[in-house]
Amino acid sequence: MIKPLQIGQAYDTITHMWQSDGFNRENGMAAHKRALEFANGKGRALDIGCGCTGRFIDLLKNHGFEPEGLDISTKMIALAKECHPNVTFHHQDICEGKLPSRYDFITAWDSIWHIPLEQQVPVLTKIVDSLNAGGVFIFSFGGTNEPGEHTDDFMGPEVYYSSLGTNGFLKLFMELGCIIRHLEFDQHPELHTYLIVEKGF
Repeated sequence: MIKPLQIGQAYDTITHMWQSDGFNRENGMAAHKRALEFANGKGRALDIGCGCTGRFIDLLKNHGFEPEGLDISTKMIALAKECHPNVTFHHQDICEGKLPSRYDFITAWDSIWHIPLEQQVPVLTKIVDSLNAGGVFIFSFGGTNEPGEHTDDFMGPEVYYSSLGTNGFLKLFMELGCIIRHLEFDQHPELHTYLIVEKGF
């Protein structure tokens, strides 16, 4: 199995893909704007797997949040700091330790699908625990029918993916006391899916 540290090292080699003129900076923006409509507080926000574009950091700042970024890729974090020197960034494996603070909004767009399948439940539980009451979490995942994992190299280096499956994610968040606000297969017929949940009061 490819471990999170190796994922970070793989992304270190392909940062150019997000820095190129061809990168679609609108990717995920409509989904985030929808998620922000459910936000109850305007305190701290966290972008997990923030990468280097800063597009969600900018969006969160424009909506009155104090955003932070977290990524396991050393190079992604370095580039993010260059673009946003006044924003706090954390170089961290999301599977290890606690999150840096408590938040009113957390996003994990195209990121936590890289963690080991057996880490999906504890990591998502950790994320919900780090939300303030009424806080909102948006994340994307592989909308498979069943839990599963695989690797592919369509970006260049071999990268690992895992998913609890659509019903598995829904079941977990309901067990965690969250309200399901929105579910969308946004790139149908591809399995790319995103979910917006709100932590109960």
